[in-house]
Amino acid sequence: MRDLIVTENITLDGVIEAAGDWFAPANTDGDRSDMAAALQRQAEMADAFLTGRVTFEEMRSYWPHRAEDGSYVAEYLGRVQKYVFSGTLTHPEWEHTTVLRGTLEAEIRGLKAEPGRDIVATGSISLVHALAAAGVVDEYRLFVHPVVLGTGRRLFPDGAAPRRLRLTETSAFACGVVLLRYRVG
Repeated sequence: MRDLIVTENITLDGVIEAAGDWFAPANTDGDRSDMAAALQRQAEMADAFLTGRVTFEEMRSYWPHRAEDGSYVAEYLGRVQKYVFSGTLTHPEWEHTTVLRGTLEAEIRGLKAEPGRDIVATGSISLVHALAAAGVVDEYRLFVHPVVLGTGRRLFPDGAAPRRLRLTETSAFACGVVLLRYRVG
């Protein structure tokens, strides 16, 4: 059975969606090659990308036009099977994309039962909240940026159901970002 992995950039205070460019402090503080290598290794372990409609449309407007830049992100998103939850999207207009319209839990359980590697959800805060609430997330990979915002939408909103997580990996990168990997249960 495949794993559903939630991978997020997150601040020290738990924010994953905020106004402004809060990634800039981490992006300018030192060498990021070690972090890029870790991200590329994770991409190689996945063959499916899961997103909500808003994040999908933002990515679709940018990444297909970056295919020639040689980055692993452009190459990964170009080849990976993309799944987007949407009740309004009719034509995804991006290769290897399937629009999911069924119930979240049934669709995810179906994807996880198919042969393949990891399924990764990134961004898509509303979808990530729904995935967590449905209990279908197997692992959280959090790239903790050395920033405190004090406001913004958090990975686990107020009122989220309590859950036990088991730390399986920590990695500190030269730029000050720390990867924390947690398995659910």
